[in-house]
Amino acid sequence: MTREEGTGNRERGTGNGEQGAAGSELRAAAVPSSPFPVPSFQFPMPDNWPRGSGYSHAVVAEGRQIFVAGQIGWDPVTLEIVPGGMAAQARRAFENIVAVLAAAEARPEHIVRFTWFITDRGAYVRDRDAIGAAYRAVIGRHFPAMSVIVVSGLIEPGAEIEIEATAVVPTASGPTNSTGA
Repeated sequence: MTREEGTGNRERGTGNGEQGAAGSELRAAAVPSSPFPVPSFQFPMPDNWPRGSGYSHAVVAEGRQIFVAGQIGWDPVTLEIVPGGMAAQARRAFENIVAVLAAAEARPEHIVRFTWFITDRGAYVRDRDAIGAAYRAVIGRHFPAMSVIVVSGLIEPGAEIEIEATAVVPTASGPTNSTGA
């Protein structure tokens, strides 16, 4: 994702000063109050690398893992792809991911990785501001590790985007301190 998508405003703070391998900075994520266990993620950052724009280069997490299958922009009531192009389908895919996470007793802030599959790079670039706005509206200002892959097509006719998610819900015995996402 790019800064132009609008998800690039890094509100992770300046880091907690903890050093990882080769002196890279490790940053922990802040999460709003929640009835769920508080994630304690670290975001390793190699020395002299720029921060990701709308994503993290890596996430270190410990807890119960949830692997969400690729979600497309289909409405679970009508079983139809939502109209409105890639941005509308992305928003619906995010909503579907959040619904699956809720069924697994998890929240968007538990997401540690997204893999996006898109069928049209031009549409993605053209709609990136709207996709970024949809992301922030549904997921919030939480930026896990992400990859975007251009594919020749998706199985479901009319689907322009499919998004997989991995989430980690901390266990009660895991660390509970967190700062800056």
